[in-house]
Amino acid sequence: MARGLKPARTRLPGRRAFSTHVGLCLALFGMALAASVMPALARDIVLPVPRVTIYPGNVITEEMLVDKAFRGNASSVQGIATTREMLVGKVARGTLLPNAPVPAGGVREAHAVQQGQPAVVIFQAGGLLISATAVSLQAGSAGDVISLRNTDSGTTIRGVVQADGTVRVGP
Repeated sequence: MARGLKPARTRLPGRRAFSTHVGLCLALFGMALAASVMPALARDIVLPVPRVTIYPGNVITEEMLVDKAFRGNASSVQGIATTREMLVGKVARGTLLPNAPVPAGGVREAHAVQQGQPAVVIFQAGGLLISATAVSLQAGSAGDVISLRNTDSGTTIRGVVQADGTVRVGP
């Protein structure tokens, strides 16, 4: 052999090189596993959203809505209107923006009784049924307790608004 030259030595991977390769393989396996599990956790959820800007007081119609897919899971849609039935026929409480999910509290039932308008007041106890006309002092939806002024006597009465627009007073 010539002076100063040493034979080339074949180097087998040592312990350190082996653990680095194993660590790299485990990291790649973990990333692949996470990529396969993530779609199951975060999936596309289709929600009805406004197609146009809906202003407070507007009644929401089917034509005002469009379906849009969002990435999320079941807990991410809590407090959001998830079906068209939750929106159609309801009245916007605030401005609803296009392509944005609608909060469940962002809509309300349409008023069955309008403020300042006459309403039929019904008192029923056993076989006795009395009906009168009163002017509503506030608007109300079915189930709301509102105040009315009796047009005959001028007294203020309170009653529960019914779905048909009448107001029940008494027991």
